[in-house]
Formats: sequence, C-alpha cells, structure tokens
Amino acid sequence: MTGERTDGDADEEFLQSPFIRKQGNIYKPNNKDMDNDSVNEKTMDDVHTKEIDLVNRDPKQINDDVVKVDFEDIIAEPAGTYSFDGVWKASFTTFTVTKYWCYRLLTAVVGIPLALIWGIFFAILSFLHIWAVVPCVKSYLIEIHCLSRVYSICVHTFCDPLFEAMGRCFSSIRIRTTKEV
Repeated sequence: MTGERTDGDADEEFLQSPFIRKQGNIYKPNNKDMDNDSVNEKTMDDVHTKEIDLVNRDPKQINDDVVKVDFEDIIAEPAGTYSFDGVWKASFTTFTVTKYWCYRLLTAVVGIPLALIWGIFFAILSFLHIWAVVPCVKSYLIEIHCLSRVYSICVHTFCDPLFEAMGRCFSSIRIRTTKEV
C-alpha cells in the first residue's frame, strides 16, 4: 500500500469506536463486521458502561507506593553470605508463585463482596454529598453572605478608626535597649 490515503481508508478507520482496545473488551467486542451506524449507536446508548482495561489495571498509579512488592524488596543476601543457587531460585519461585496465587484466591473469594460493599458505600457517599452536603453548604453561604456584609460594615465603621488612632498613638513610642557591662 502506498502512502496515499483514500476515502475508503478513512471509513475503515472510523468503523470502531476509539474506546475499543485492540485486544477487545468484555463490554464492547472488537467486531469489524459491524457497520458504522451500529457502532455509533452502540457507543451513544452505552454511555454508562466504562471500558475495563485488562492490561493496565492501575492507570492512575494509586497503588504504586503501597503494594508493589517483589522478592528483591523483601529478601536480599548481602555479598559474602549467599545460599545455594538452587535454594535461591526455589525461594524466588516459591515467594512469587505463593504471592500470585494467594492474591488471586483472595480476590476470587473476597473481591466481589468487597466490590459490592465499596460500591454501596461510594453510592451512599455520593448521594449524601450531592443531596445533603453541597445544598447545606450553598444554603449556609447564601445565608451568611448577608451577615458578613453587616459584620464588615460594623468593623469598618467602628474598629478601623479605633485601630488607626491607636496605631498613630503608639507609632511615636520608641524603645531603646542598651547593654551595660
């Protein structure tokens, strides 16, 4: 194929939604046989379904500093105190495989119930924030605005002249210290 681009190439380029990964997706399969209208209709109707990236599962790196633990981070032999090479390799394999499978088993058993609990928790938190906290704060700010104006006027009317007078009185006071030996 030459470097030229035809209109057919442009149509082929937009047959798939830009949100579909090359490997496919559990929600939006990588189906090249779908026509352009059905893909656009599918992506327009499915705005609440978010693509799950099965390759990069921590795109915001929220757990980089917490749970990124490798064998070398836990077990290390300083120079001059080496175990047998076979023991070292077996230890590495045992650690890595145990960590991998224990994590997988724990997520299989406890992950879905915890996802349900966290989903309910964040739904309640969002509900309270949207329907209770923000309206209360906005109401408070509206109500306090009137009081803040009255307070500001009182401070500028009564306190400003008093403090200016006190400042002028005390500005003429000079303190000098000397050290006698």
